[in-house]
Amino acid sequence: MTERAPIYDRVALIGLGLIAGSMAHAMRRGGLAGEIVGTARSAETRDIAREIGLVDRVVDSAAEAVQRADLVVLAVPVGAMEAVAEEIAPHLAPGATVTDVGSVKRAVIDAVAPHIPEGVHFVPAHPLAGTEHSGPRSGFASLFDNRWCLIVPAEGADRAAVDRLKALWQFMGSHTDEMDPDHHDLVLAVTSHAPHLIAYTMVGVADHLRRVTDSEVIKYSAAGFRDFTRIAASDPTMWRDVFLTNKEATLDILGRFTEELFVLQRAIRMGDGDMLHEYFTRTRAIRRGIIEAGQDTDAPDFGRSGGPR
Repeated sequence: MTERAPIYDRVALIGLGLIAGSMAHAMRRGGLAGEIVGTARSAETRDIAREIGLVDRVVDSAAEAVQRADLVVLAVPVGAMEAVAEEIAPHLAPGATVTDVGSVKRAVIDAVAPHIPEGVHFVPAHPLAGTEHSGPRSGFASLFDNRWCLIVPAEGADRAAVDRLKALWQFMGSHTDEMDPDHHDLVLAVTSHAPHLIAYTMVGVADHLRRVTDSEVIKYSAAGFRDFTRIAASDPTMWRDVFLTNKEATLDILGRFTEELFVLQRAIRMGDGDMLHEYFTRTRAIRRGIIEAGQDTDAPDFGRSGGPR
């Protein structure tokens, strides 16, 4: 990707984990920010970020980071959003845009919007990209390439601010779309939140099945269980907050999942091979759709070498 004039003069990253770190790398790759300032709650994280040169300048507080920034990115767990918004509010520059990268949107809007001062634009967003790794060393510039970033403008959002943020995500490699916050939370409950909970549960089941030893679970993990463990390795603080703040949509989808599971249990018990074959054929088509949309590959990569580092 060739360099271009910066979209933002100064970007403040609040939180320096996988997503913020990858944003820093992607913005540098494309010359998208004049200066990138970062901070994190943990002194250890700030020290690592300084050591590896993750951003242009690391400061010790969110209030200091946002000064004179024309884009502020809240890259903290959903449960911490309100406290951070309250801290930075008096220090935000007029005309600045505040955005976030949280995977729940209604709760973020309710927590953050009341603290955004007049003349500052709030444009929530959610990049649909990630790995099971976290921390300031985990980011890489290509994380967002050919992935989607959902822009979820708050009511009455400034159109120019929305388009400017959309352009940033596109130049960082993402496809973008706009979505209503409640619909976003339902979509993500289907595509991300419920699958993560099921993965955590399956790994928990294996942990409690003492008839299968720990060494057997580890040595003989075929692709299915291994992929569950990869998902279940994700950041526990982030996922705790996701389920507490997207409760209704997640419970709705889990209820539907339970109903489907009962149908499959009955088919297995009754030896209904036709029903099972039809069901698996129908669900397999969804996998083909994901591949055709360019969101994965049909290569049989059973080793799962993972993304670039």
